[in-house]
Amino acid sequence: MRYSDDVLDGFDRRKPRRVTPERDAELGLVVEDAASGFCGAVVGFEYGAVTLEDRQGRRRHFPLDPAAFLLDGTPVTLRRPQAPAPAQPRRTASGSVAAAPARAKVARAGRIWVEGLHDAALLERVWGDDLRAEAVVVEPMHGVDDLPGAVREFAPEPGRRLGVLVDHLVSGTKEARLAQAVDNPYALIAGHPYVDVWQAVKPSRLGMEEWPVVPYGHPWKEGICAALGVGEPAAFWRRLLSRVDSYHDLETPLVNAVERLIDFVTTPDE
Repeated sequence: MRYSDDVLDGFDRRKPRRVTPERDAELGLVVEDAASGFCGAVVGFEYGAVTLEDRQGRRRHFPLDPAAFLLDGTPVTLRRPQAPAPAQPRRTASGSVAAAPARAKVARAGRIWVEGLHDAALLERVWGDDLRAEAVVVEPMHGVDDLPGAVREFAPEPGRRLGVLVDHLVSGTKEARLAQAVDNPYALIAGHPYVDVWQAVKPSRLGMEEWPVVPYGHPWKEGICAALGVGEPAAFWRRLLSRVDSYHDLETPLVNAVERLIDFVTTPDE
C-alpha cells in the first residue's frame, strides 16, 4: 500500500505551531513591510491600513495583514491600538462629581450644626469633599436641649444660613418639639428617625441583619455595646466609622437630611 493506515504517522504532535506575535502599531514604532522592504515609523491609520513614513518623509499605506511586518527582523502582526476609554469623572464618597483641586476657600458665614462629635466625623467621612468645596463648616452642638435659644443667638439671616441635623426627629419626641420651636426662614432643621447616628450606619457593614434593640430608658450606645459584647464605646465607634466608605453604607433618611442641609446652606440669597 502507498499509504499507511495512520495519516498522521510521522507527524510530531509535540512540536508546537509557530505563532506570529501581535503588536500594537503605536505611533513612532519603526517596522518594515515584509513584502516590499519599505521601512518607516507608524504615523497614522487610514481605511484599515497603517501609514508608515521613512527617513526621507515618504509615506505609504500597508494593510494590517497577519505577519506582514518585521520588527527588528522578526515577523509580527500589527494591530491598531484600541482607543482609550473615556475617563470617568471621579466621584466623592457622597456620590457627587469631585471638583478640580482648588485653593482653600474662606468659610461661609453659614453653618451646619450636628449633635455631637460622632455626627461630625460621619459627615466628614462621607461629605467632607463636598463641604470643603462649598466652604461649609460643620460644628457639633453637644446636644439640642437649648436648640431654639442657640438658633436665636446665631441669628440666621440672608448670607448667613443655618442648617441643623437632629437625631431621633420623630413626631411626638422632644427633638420634634424643639425643632418646631425654631422660627426663622434662614434656619432649617432636618433629621432622621434613629436614636443615635450610629444606627444610621447600615448594620450589614458589621455583618448584622439589624441593630440590637436597646430597652427604652437605657443609654443607647452602652446598650448596643453590651448587646454586642463590646467593652469600650469609643473603640466600637472607631471600628464602625472605618466600615463607612460612601453614602451607600448609610441609611437613606440620614443621607437625604444631610443633602437637604448642604443645599439649604449653600443656596444664594437674592
